[in-house]
Amino acid sequence: MANPEDTIILDTTQGKVVIETRPDLAPGHVARIKELVREGFYDGIVFHRVIDGFMAQTGCPQGTGTGGSGKKLKAEFSKEPHVRGVVSMARAQDPNSGDSQFFIVFDNANFLDGQYTVWGKVTEGMENVDKIKKGEPVQNPDKIVKATIAADAK
Repeated sequence: MANPEDTIILDTTQGKVVIETRPDLAPGHVARIKELVREGFYDGIVFHRVIDGFMAQTGCPQGTGTGGSGKKLKAEFSKEPHVRGVVSMARAQDPNSGDSQFFIVFDNANFLDGQYTVWGKVTEGMENVDKIKKGEPVQNPDKIVKATIAADAK
């Protein structure tokens, strides 16, 4: 495992997912996500939008895709490609509207490149992401049971 301070562990209803954050690409987003993880914000949050062959989205406290933590983030776009396992920030039309919602890419989604903030990559448990129930909206959705920074894990 890389730096435990830059590693997020998602215990989901489908199993463990380990995300290596990329503060080199998106320092502001990584700092905010880690802050939310440490506050317990993601614990119990569902994967509300899961499109087969595309991505699994989570991070909305309402479970509908309409909510967030209330703190908008300035976009940190990079040349990092949206390929399988990449974790990127969801947003509205305004590039600077990312908040707490993020998505994990199932397959190459290069049409997103340079338009969404990439802040991590799944390094372990992608097979568990593949098992997340699909739908828009998802019926009886899978969820993040608990999110932890590896450095804080006991």
